[in-house]
Amino acid sequence: MNFRFHPQALGEFEGAVVHYEQRQAGLGSRFSASIQAAIEGIVAAPETWPVFEAPIRRRLARVFPYAVLYAVLPEYVLIVAVMHCHQKPGYRQPRIAEPE
Repeated sequence: MNFRFHPQALGEFEGAVVHYEQRQAGLGSRFSASIQAAIEGIVAAPETWPVFEAPIRRRLARVFPYAVLYAVLPEYVLIVAVMHCHQKPGYRQPRIAEPE
């Protein structure tokens, strides 16, 4: 199965990479690798991770306080958010109704 980022989720991901890289050289790359590993696991077995708010599922990233929120669609997995776990959860709700 393939995956796609919701445009805002891609922006969150890229913004977090820049943020971590500015904090410490190489940290942005480590964050990116952590999120990419989470996405690879999701694509390999999308039904494995728990439902966060139907129909959205959540996979936590390792090391970093982030979660990948996603929906399993017939043709692909849609990454709805790359969410910092301390953010207000409802901020990405409109993305579910209009995925792209």
